Amino acid sequence: MAGLTLYPAIDLKQGAVVRLRQGVMAAATVYATDPAEVARRFTAAGCRFLHVVDLDGAFAGRAVNRAAVRAILGAVSVPVQLGGGIRDLAAIAGWLEAGVRRVILGSAAVKDPSLVRVACRSFPDRVAIAIDARAGLVAAEGWAEATEIPAADLARRFEDAGAAAVIYTDIGRDGMFAGLDLERTLALARQIRTKFIASGGVGSLDDLRMLKERAAGVVEGVIVGRALYDGRVRLDEALRLLEGRHGRRRRNPREVAG
Repeated sequence: MAGLTLYPAIDLKQGAVVRLRQGVMAAATVYATDPAEVARRFTAAGCRFLHVVDLDGAFAGRAVNRAAVRAILGAVSVPVQLGGGIRDLAAIAGWLEAGVRRVILGSAAVKDPSLVRVACRSFPDRVAIAIDARAGLVAAEGWAEATEIPAADLARRFEDAGAAAVIYTDIGRDGMFAGLDLERTLALARQIRTKFIASGGVGSLDDLRMLKERAAGVVEGVIVGRALYDGRVRLDEALRLLEGRHGRRRRNPREVAG
């Protein structure tokens, strides 16, 4: 059975590592005040890719946690994908030059599709598209702005753009430990050829096991956040299950938060 990439999430708010519930900023739980150290611990445990989001930037429409992101980039050698507040070509180029492996465009995909296409052409395999949805409908501007665009329509709209990946998040399940909405996730993934990353709702190792059993060859990876920080998912067990590798240290995922 093909493996899946585990993308541990490092969400940044006012310089700290936090997790939200259903994208509500007021419901943020702070897990650590040193994002670079969290990144080091994830990579020391065996993670080979990091998913970083500037939450403040997603609402502001520009980079806010720049210092924290740069500290993460300086602390690890594994590739990092970054989203949140990246809304123009200069910002995309700047982050790629700073060492980010992939930038993630979400609101821009809704409001400035031409930017997404230009970015994908200008930076091949360096631009991912975030499709964040409530009940199947896309949300933008840090998930605060609802649209009437079905997630599947937005995914198909960029199928020929040359994006490195599509990252699909079920907002209603994000941070709630309810499990991935496998039916909707797989239905969307099967409609496109672009590499597909699932997100939103992982609350146990069984959730990851079900995803791997049903999504082999369809989904490339999965983002896991609060379940790692709260200790509901042990990092070494998740890596062994998804990627067939043993974590190198940090038996208790709660230690990731530091």
